[in-house]
This record gives sequence, structure tokens and C-alpha cells, in this order.
Amino acid sequence: MIEKLAIVAIGGNSLIEDPKDPGIARQWDAARKTCRQIADMIAAGWHVVVTHGNGPQVGYILRRGEIAAKEGIHDVPLDLIVADTQGSIGYMLQQGLDNSLRRLGMNRTCATIITQVRVDADDPAFQNPTKPVGSFFTEEEARKFEQDGWHVMEDAGRGWRRVVASPRPKSIIEINAIQALMLSGYIVIACGGGGIPVIRNEVGSMRGVYAVIDKDLASALLAQTLRADLLLISTGVEKVALNFGKPNQQMLDKITLQEARQYIAEGHFAKGSMLPKIEAAIDFVQNGGPKAIITNPDNLLRALRGEAGTEIIPGDTHDHH
Repeated sequence: MIEKLAIVAIGGNSLIEDPKDPGIARQWDAARKTCRQIADMIAAGWHVVVTHGNGPQVGYILRRGEIAAKEGIHDVPLDLIVADTQGSIGYMLQQGLDNSLRRLGMNRTCATIITQVRVDADDPAFQNPTKPVGSFFTEEEARKFEQDGWHVMEDAGRGWRRVVASPRPKSIIEINAIQALMLSGYIVIACGGGGIPVIRNEVGSMRGVYAVIDKDLASALLAQTLRADLLLISTGVEKVALNFGKPNQQMLDKITLQEARQYIAEGHFAKGSMLPKIEAAIDFVQNGGPKAIITNPDNLLRALRGEAGTEIIPGDTHDHH
């Protein structure tokens, strides 16, 4: 019998705890911390497939590209940047997990799969770019970039950022390989940064497209396709809140699908940050997933025991105590 399967989605931001100090050494520290938590889950008997975000890392590569362009070095297209970050972040997680598991007396192989995810060429998202990537700018800097043909928008009160199209993930191209490795007991890191966005053109050939897929929605699709028991989304806060940051802020322990939809309709969750996580949780649970949990890296284990985090479960409303 296969143990329970959890898809653990790590935020790209949780690898960069302090945006003012994003150096590689600090990214290693953060990755190791998260890997220790995931290793504890595996030791507790969970089967785990790891996914991760890459927003800040994509930003650094884009920025590097802009600087290098002044020296005549060619640009790196977005699909290749996603592939690059799948490789580099996957490597950090593979190494961190291997070391953490070894310390727990477990010898398991961790492998990263460079994952392509199919989107629809006529997805309306291509007409309306909303997904923030890259560094934060002042409005003045952002407006300058707009003249270079970038789309920019203000992101959750934190500054201005470049935005790109974020089409919905439709299918995971390497799903059979991911499943085969998982069933053989390997720890798989897949769908990094939401997956490399590809379309099938009119003759059926795959092509990368200029977009990024939301990693939480891709993780929900992966969880659904693998029939996971749990989608665990790791983010910057321990619990989801209503009226976030206001005096009447209210932390949520457990919400049903119907409540989650109601809170979205009431506008409680910020577009660039919490909203996609709630939408991903809804996606998974609505399509047969038993439950989703949203919490921060430090609380992964406590959340599995129901002591931390916010659970999203099937059903309409229930009594709040």
C-alpha cells in the first residue's frame, strides 16, 4: 500500500526570506530549512512530490539579461528562464532533501524533472497580463519600463513590478514520468515555477510561449492528476486571514469550499499573493482532493497535525467555534 501522497508547493519567496539580502548563501539557508521540514514529513510516512515557485529568481535572471544586453549578450526568453530555475532550484532542493533525510537515517533518491505544462494558445490571459515577475520598482521606474513595451502594475502595496500573461495550466506533459518515479519511491521535484508554458500549434508541435503559469494552480493540477491526499501550499504566513493587516483581521483555521468562494467574492485576498493560493486549494478540493492546507515553512508538520495553518475542505458552511 502506498502511503498518503502530499504535493508540497514551496513559494519562490520562501527561498528568499529577506528581499534586501537575496544572495545565494541566504537562498541555501532557506532551502535547507524547508527541506528539513519536508524530510520530517517523509519520515512521518508521507509520500511527497515537491513543487516550487520561482518569481524572484526569474526576476534576477531578467534583470541580469537587461544588464548583459548593454554588452551585446542575447536575451533569455521566459520559457528558458523557467527551465533554468527548475534546474537551479531543483538542484538546491535535491541536495537539501538528501542531506536532511540522511540525518534522519533515510536514504532516498531525490530527482528533479524539467516539466513542461500545456496551456491554451487562445487563453484570454494572453490579452491581459497580470502575473508579477521580477524586482520591485518605484512607479517612476516602472513607467519608464512601460515605454520599453513592458506591462507593469502595482503589486499588493509592495511596489511596482513587471507583469506577464499567466494562462491556466491544462495538462502536465511529463506526468507519466513523474508518476512512475513517485510510485518507485523516489522523491520528485516537478512543475517548478508552474512548469515551462508550452502550447501545441496547429500541426501539433509543442512550442514554448512568453508567459508564466501560476505555480499554485499547476500544483493543484498535479495533485489532482496524481490523486494526492493533500495539497500543502507553503507561503509567507502561518494562516490565511480575512481583512489582512486591518484592525479586524481574523485568522482562519478551517474553511469549506463554499466559504472560500464567498471570501473571494468579498475581496479578502490580494491578487498577486493569497488569491492564487486560495484558488488552487479550491481547484484541488473541488475536483476530488480531500483537503488543502496553506501555512508557512516553519509550520508544515504542525499543520499536518491540525495545529497550524488554514485547511480548505469540501462542503458548504460549517459552524465556527
